[in-house]
Amino acid sequence: MKVVQLNIIELCKQNNRKAQLQLYNQYCDGMYCIAKRFVNHTAEAEDVVQESFIKAFSKLHQFKGDVTFGAWLKRIVINKSIDYLKLKKQRVVALEDVHLKVIDAIDNNDWTVEDTTTLDEIKAAIKNLPDKYKYVLMLFLVEGYDHEEISEILNITQVASRTQLSRGKVKLKELLKHKSYGERY
Repeated sequence: MKVVQLNIIELCKQNNRKAQLQLYNQYCDGMYCIAKRFVNHTAEAEDVVQESFIKAFSKLHQFKGDVTFGAWLKRIVINKSIDYLKLKKQRVVALEDVHLKVIDAIDNNDWTVEDTTTLDEIKAAIKNLPDKYKYVLMLFLVEGYDHEEISEILNITQVASRTQLSRGKVKLKELLKHKSYGERY
């Protein structure tokens, strides 16, 4: 399959429209799901995906094959989504199906959820985080990127990625703690 994939990519590099359509059809649904995690509306996610494919096809000569094409394209989609959000100053939308875990202050790697915390409360709390924390949390928790990849995507240092994740965890915990005590945040 990898040889077939590389052949399609080589044809795309030669501006073969049929190969581009085949690659687009193979990845468009998955990339749409990724864009939808970041932007609010279906049409906006579709626009992000279209722009991402345009960029991918125009920059295909930069694809070296050191990662899968899907991983390379996913990074483009995430960057386009974040650029779109920055441009429109909109909020990040949390995933419906992902059960994020709330931070345990003692152990940085423990993301356990209190039994009383609902997914809607977690999503609402994430929406209320400052963008710099929200983006790092989304990339780390939802997309599964490590700090090296997050630093490249957001154009920050790995130290900044770790710091923003740590501070984002603390802020998220504070927001959820207020919620559990009946206070409004």
